Amino acid sequence: MTKKFNEKAWHEYELGFMVSRPGCSAEYRTGDWRSQRPQTNKAKCIKCGVCYLVCPEGAIVLAADGSYDFDLEHCKGCGICATECWTGCISMVEEGE
Repeated sequence: MTKKFNEKAWHEYELGFMVSRPGCSAEYRTGDWRSQRPQTNKAKCIKCGVCYLVCPEGAIVLAADGSYDFDLEHCKGCGICATECWTGCISMVEEGE
C-alpha cells in the first residue's frame, strides 16, 4: 500500500491522537459535505459585514464592490450568517438547488 502525500503513518500521530495545534477549514476543502448553502439577495444587502464577522470558518469574503461573497469550498452550511443577518438578505437553500 502506498502512502498518500501528507498522510501520516499510525506512529507519526500524537500519543492518544491528541490535537497539538488548532486547525480550520482554510487548510481543507470542507464545503463538499454541507446539505445547505447560503444565498444572498444583493438588493437587500446593506454591506454591514455582520455575516463576515460571525462566520466561524472565515468562509465569507469581501468582494470588490464592498459586498460579501461566500467561499463555498470552505462553507459548512451552518446557517449562522443567515440567522444573524440584520436585513434577512441571506437565506439557506438546499445544496441541489
